[in-house]
Amino acid sequence: MKKLVIIPAYNECASILNAVDDIRRHAPEFDYVVINDCSTDETLDICQKNGLNHINLSVNLGIGGAVQTGYIYACQQGYDTAVQFDGDGQHDATYLEMMAQKLVETDSGMVIGSRFIEKEGFQSSGLRRVGIWYFSQLIRLLSGKKVTDPTSGLRMVNKDVMRIYAGNYPKDYPEPESVMAILRMGKKVTEVPVIMRERKEGTSSIGGLRTVYYMIKVTLAILVERLRK
Repeated sequence: MKKLVIIPAYNECASILNAVDDIRRHAPEFDYVVINDCSTDETLDICQKNGLNHINLSVNLGIGGAVQTGYIYACQQGYDTAVQFDGDGQHDATYLEMMAQKLVETDSGMVIGSRFIEKEGFQSSGLRRVGIWYFSQLIRLLSGKKVTDPTSGLRMVNKDVMRIYAGNYPKDYPEPESVMAILRMGKKVTEVPVIMRERKEGTSSIGGLRTVYYMIKVTLAILVERLRK
């Protein structure tokens, strides 16, 4: 298979080189593309000076728009599978080939790297774990499918799902909503256990009052997605 790693990056100058190096060393059969989401730090300079394969967005599209750009690129370049891989160093490239094999073996539309199957490594904060559990239960209630880590950003998809996401992908906090979308379409979602690292640099976009907005927005988005024909 022709395989692509999509790395959305917003102000990840401290970690983007390590993320790319991790892929080169541990998943050399994968190509990669960094989607620089109009960073205000030195992310673009680092990509240019180090010859990283990258797409530079002229306006900030947010995580959803950056990832969708990666899926559009994957479709245009003829890739068979694409995997989202965070540029902040939390994801481990040693899992990528295993996920690709699982995608084929199980005939899945998506394979998610889940922190909560074996519950090893960084598990996120207690408050966030409650939120993840809530979205997991909501998706299970609406779809009948169990997804233990619907907010995981380590997600690999096949060509069919890649085309779906290239045409339509949630713009704001997209992970749970986009999982619900393909479950509604009858696509199979499989999870595999992974160990994630704690973010060493930068800050999360979810915090403070944005946590309340996040919970309400994603809940409504999942409900609306379930009602689509």
